[in-house]
Amino acid sequence: MAQVELRMPKMGESIIEATIINWLKNPGDTVEADETILEIATDKVDSEIPAPVSGVLSEIRFPKDTVVAVGEVIALIATDGETATSVSDQVSDMTATETTPVTTKDIPVKQSESPPPKPVDPVESKSLRPTRSDRFYSPLVRNIAQQEGITIQELDSITGTGLQGRVTKRDLLDYIEQRSDSAQKKTLPAIAPSSTKTPTFSTEGNTEIIEMDRMRRLIADHMVRSKQVSPHVSSFVEADVTNLVQWRNKIKQAYQQKHGQKITFTPLFVEAVVRALQDFPMVNVSVDGTKIIKKKDIHIGMATALPNGNLIVPVIKHADRLNLIGLTQQVNELVSKARSGQLAPDDIQGGTFTLTNVGTFGNLMGTPIINQPQVAILATGVIRKKPVVIETEMGDVIAIRQMMYLSMSYDHRVVDGFLGGSFLKRVADYLEDVDPQRSIG
Repeated sequence: MAQVELRMPKMGESIIEATIINWLKNPGDTVEADETILEIATDKVDSEIPAPVSGVLSEIRFPKDTVVAVGEVIALIATDGETATSVSDQVSDMTATETTPVTTKDIPVKQSESPPPKPVDPVESKSLRPTRSDRFYSPLVRNIAQQEGITIQELDSITGTGLQGRVTKRDLLDYIEQRSDSAQKKTLPAIAPSSTKTPTFSTEGNTEIIEMDRMRRLIADHMVRSKQVSPHVSSFVEADVTNLVQWRNKIKQAYQQKHGQKITFTPLFVEAVVRALQDFPMVNVSVDGTKIIKKKDIHIGMATALPNGNLIVPVIKHADRLNLIGLTQQVNELVSKARSGQLAPDDIQGGTFTLTNVGTFGNLMGTPIINQPQVAILATGVIRKKPVVIETEMGDVIAIRQMMYLSMSYDHRVVDGFLGGSFLKRVADYLEDVDPQRSIG
């Protein structure tokens, strides 16, 4: 019998570890090639991992809820053969598109009697010098530490509550909350504990306690962190999108027949945002301490509601290189994948600016929270008919027009009111200046 090694696959360029959330097979179970045998999760997405070969699952080296570094052997599969083999290259180089996001199930698993091997210590980031200790820190913990100016010595001193004493996100955020202001901090001073502690409340009476699922906990952490990192400012404009609405209503049937795609307002909004970012490139940036990182590529994230009520932000890569047909295809494909749970890790990484359409909920406007490490997020409100005063050669007249509000939250550390307001007005201008005779391509 040959023993084939199953290794933790690579789930994206920036991901160096994943959490095992379920084993669907137990030691001794027969597995078929391409049959799902475990489910893993990263900070971005959950995925199914298939068996690379047919055989018998002979050993599980890491139990459920263990954080495992990419490339670690997580299981052995016994197959018919004379010599031991390994599929480490095949599995560890698995691309994100070969995995399928799933919903966690609670399935028991037998734990291997042999102790799990120690995870491989990842490469240190530039701002965190290598430590002599054997302690492992996740990429998210390292990123938070880097933005907060926390040294590796401070990380080593934090008591971890995670598996094998690892420092979790909550451990680090609690430490930042209690940590006094110091010259080592690269971002804003930590908020005083008295202003950030969760208020006490009573669970007596007619109440129901609902435990947050994993995605909701991640969203909560990201939102709180964004507010702590970026001083949010919001600007608003109203746009007359009558020409845009009339043009879409006129061509949508012919567009679908010619290109096989339904054209919604979203690709039209994305197109206007891309043009405005090209006019104001300093909105397409990130902040690293006292450095401004200007992004040459334009990757537009679009907030998408999931059936369970959560939000996810798939990213249109190189949106500036796509025409309206390409944008429409990308929007439809990513929305379909998001709602069917088929997004891969690479589909939700690398965004440089985010668009959220609160109009789909019937809202006039909103003040969204910035999607870190970006510096701005645009919300498009519902399009409604309104009486509007229009200036004509014959004087002012009142007409019924299709109007909508655009609102944008931006990081006031690097985007001031003039830049943020000018950018937002430019987006509105592009939406208003649609040619009613525009070709459908």
